[in-house]
Amino acid sequence: MGFVDLHTHSTASDGTLGPADLVRLAWERGLQAVALTDHDTIDGLAEAVAAGAELGIEVIPGVEISARHPGGSMHILGYFLDYQNARLSERLAVLKQARKDRNPQILAKLNALGIPLTMEQVERFSGGGQIGRPHIARALFEAGYVRSLQEAFDLYLGNQGKAYVSKFRFPPEEALGMIRDAKGVPVLAHPFTLGLEDPALLREKLMSLKALGLAGVEVYYPEHSPEQEALCLSLARELGLLISGGSDFHGENKPEVELGRIPCQSKLTYGLVEALKAWRQQVYV
Repeated sequence: MGFVDLHTHSTASDGTLGPADLVRLAWERGLQAVALTDHDTIDGLAEAVAAGAELGIEVIPGVEISARHPGGSMHILGYFLDYQNARLSERLAVLKQARKDRNPQILAKLNALGIPLTMEQVERFSGGGQIGRPHIARALFEAGYVRSLQEAFDLYLGNQGKAYVSKFRFPPEEALGMIRDAKGVPVLAHPFTLGLEDPALLREKLMSLKALGLAGVEVYYPEHSPEQEALCLSLARELGLLISGGSDFHGENKPEVELGRIPCQSKLTYGLVEALKAWRQQVYV
């Protein structure tokens, strides 16, 4: 059984490889399947799917939607989407506009801090896709204002950063509904970014999300400790949730993560994809 990666980003959002180039890299690394899950956009899916058909690698059309969650960050992955669904495109357009509106506000804060960064400088790193904080971080780094991309987030762009600006997010029930309306499989991404370190609280949140339509949880993730991975696996099995996993590959915007070469790669087998497909067939057919 081959290996897969169910969490990747291209230049359609904040990655540095175009959709087709990302798929080609996955093929070169010997993966059997790869999911393209750009942030709040499906703009790269047609290109990625076409590249996969040409190369002979399965491309799973996906998305990663930011959802409202006080005290932490909630992202919901959607797999096997009908990416031609008009309603999905309309709702994602709201999120894309929210990102677009936030960018000049962040730059204004940076300018007020004595950092004269411009939108033109940031656009150089977008690859033609939607602009977000990782592109601003790259611009800060290349201009010499920070020593690393992480420092850009720590000092300026992260939730506690001096230039942080919040953006609109749908509540979880709407994000889940968007995915299910497009016949997708909704999975909670990197659950420990929720800020719920107490296992009982995490269990409670997973239960509430399942009641709203959540199908699975991202168990295998490069930043999970062995203890966190074991907890996620245990909760997924207890609550009857699908098990997913991926690298969260962003190319040069997250250089420590290599597609097809993450520590938990041996656990990302095609069996995860088969389970996603089985759930989708049972629920929507």
